[in-house]
Amino acid sequence: MSKEKTIPITIGVTGHRAVREEDREALYAAVMSELKLLRELYPNSPFVMLNSLAEGADQLCADAAREQEIPIVAVLPMDAELYEKDFSPEGLERFRFHCAHARQVFTAPFTESPDGAPDRHFLFRQAGIYLVTHSHLMLALWDGGEGKDGCGTADVVDFSLHGSFTPSGSVPLRSDSKEAVIHIFTPRGSHTEEPAGTCHILGNRQAVADELKKTDDFNRLAAALPPPRRRLLPEDTADPVLSAMESVYLAASSISTSAAATFRKILAQLAVTSTIVTVAFLLYDEAEAIWMIYVCGLMVLADWLAQRYARKTDCHRRYIECRALAECLRVQAFLSYAGSDVQASELLTWTQQEETAWIKDALCALSVGSHSGRPHDILECWVEDQRRYHAGAHNKAERSADTSGRVVGTALIVSVGLYVSALLFELLFGGELGLRPVADVGNVETYRTWLKIVLGGISAVTLFVANYYGKLSLSRQLSDHDKMARFYGEVAEQIRRRGQTDEVLTVLAREELIENGNWCSYQRDNTPDFSL
Repeated sequence: MSKEKTIPITIGVTGHRAVREEDREALYAAVMSELKLLRELYPNSPFVMLNSLAEGADQLCADAAREQEIPIVAVLPMDAELYEKDFSPEGLERFRFHCAHARQVFTAPFTESPDGAPDRHFLFRQAGIYLVTHSHLMLALWDGGEGKDGCGTADVVDFSLHGSFTPSGSVPLRSDSKEAVIHIFTPRGSHTEEPAGTCHILGNRQAVADELKKTDDFNRLAAALPPPRRRLLPEDTADPVLSAMESVYLAASSISTSAAATFRKILAQLAVTSTIVTVAFLLYDEAEAIWMIYVCGLMVLADWLAQRYARKTDCHRRYIECRALAECLRVQAFLSYAGSDVQASELLTWTQQEETAWIKDALCALSVGSHSGRPHDILECWVEDQRRYHAGAHNKAERSADTSGRVVGTALIVSVGLYVSALLFELLFGGELGLRPVADVGNVETYRTWLKIVLGGISAVTLFVANYYGKLSLSRQLSDHDKMARFYGEVAEQIRRRGQTDEVLTVLAREELIENGNWCSYQRDNTPDFSL
């Protein structure tokens, strides 16, 4: 499996430093069991462990990860030289060993603002917050007791389940309905409420399982894609974090494009077969073409099969959510490319967090690590490029809307013409409106029947063509592309006047993410169904 285009499932670790010697074997077995289970449940996904490598539970989990060949990213609470003073000689040796074999080693950045000079408790607290916010789920080797100093294992569990921390310059806004912690009971002192290594799931187990399943599904599709040829960023970068974001962005974009093509084909089939059903039923009913009942049945069967195929391929959800993932990654990649510390995951709306939690988790997992490289100018490669994209997309949507309008307008004119023809027929030859026929045309009922069929058929075509284009939300697309093209033009002017500041970049990123969230919202209503 190619891992460069996949989203790593990140497992964060928190736990007690004081692990009783007699419990180590049971705890190690429990950690091994949970890691093996996760890998069996999500076989298409690479795993990464985020670990601060403190003595006790952290190093025990690191040993288990190493045995299962799960890479470790060492998230240290402080510089390694200072941190090493916390260890015993044996613990220090294991710490240095795991750091030497880690995928990356870095000091956790601050999520909160310190009140004065940051002390050790504050530094450990920031490391715990980083582990929580960048992990899909947490392993907690914990006795279940309450926290005391705001930076211990109990506090980290609370960070994960309830978001009980306050990011700098923001308010705590974390959807806890999508979080879970694997609690492995770890006694302290003489506390033996239950056997060491007993496992509990805290939080919303099913929600996390659903999100991980979506991540694994994406990874399965992404791994089968050919190597990407084009680049998101304007030049190659040695930054492994940006390179990973770019690879997953290209995979998400490709999957979304393929799913969109399938989705539109299904919409077209539903429109055509539904129209045929209507015309066939008119022929069956009005022309007494009894054999048309078979055509009706075949078309209904075709519609059912199309909807079943849509559910099997999950094309509608993949189209929307993989596009949303690509847009989020593009925003984060350009923020990092610009040298900004602004995190796109913190700018997602509450609705986006609730509806697509797996995307936020993916964004956080792919942002793990420290960035290398100098800041770059993003005016041309991000802002102007997006302005041109939305201007072009507006023109394309406008052409589609014009086509829809012409088709529906032509069908309306034909319908009115047929109505006038039917009225004249009844007035001149029908004899049913109180007027004497001007001539005898033979079997009036035959002509009347065919007029009904043609009128009904044209009406069906008008309805289903209008509904097909309605499913594409062309009016919303026109409005959104116009607004965003003007927005990017204004941002370009702001950057030229004020420079590439974090304030401008935050506005830029937030508006783009909100626009994408709005697009997802109205696209979700356009499911392929028999209502066409």
